[in-house]
Amino acid sequence: MTRYKVLIMASDGFEEDELFVPRAFLMERGHGVAVAAPSREPIRATVLDAPGRTIAPDLTIAEARVEDWDALILPGGLINPDHLRTREDAVGLVRAFVAAGKPMGAICHGPWLLVEADALRGRRATGWRSIRTDLRNAGAEVVDEPVVVDRGIVTAVAPADSEAFAAAVLGLLEARDRQRLPG
Repeated sequence: MTRYKVLIMASDGFEEDELFVPRAFLMERGHGVAVAAPSREPIRATVLDAPGRTIAPDLTIAEARVEDWDALILPGGLINPDHLRTREDAVGLVRAFVAAGKPMGAICHGPWLLVEADALRGRRATGWRSIRTDLRNAGAEVVDEPVVVDRGIVTAVAPADSEAFAAAVLGLLEARDRQRLPG
């Protein structure tokens, strides 16, 4: 089994299950997972609108280099992606993953970062109901499915979809490796 290195980018206000569930899913399968945030100070989740658990980032967004990672995951929550889409280092990291053709996943409000990076034009995508107009305006074909995979990008709707979302990101990594095999 190939061991993948997956980066999760988040800030305060991420939806708890949208970070912790994919992280646990991948780690339980032997993959390396790290969290990048604006600083190394612990970041706090939300559970819907209530305060949730905290997690200490492994590195800052400014320290993250696309060449060190196999995939990028963008959890949602309302506050987290709205904050990150205003940061050039965060949007730049998303653009670097797109340019490198590496798998990415964004769930709930997380696709806002893909909108900001102009990564959804011509792709099928989904997200939390309140951001679907933003996805359409960014050139995505919005579909009403819990998890959507299109050309290296996984999008998903809600915290309840977190495990299926993580499985789809892992599936993209495995499919990429199968395509690299000779013969």
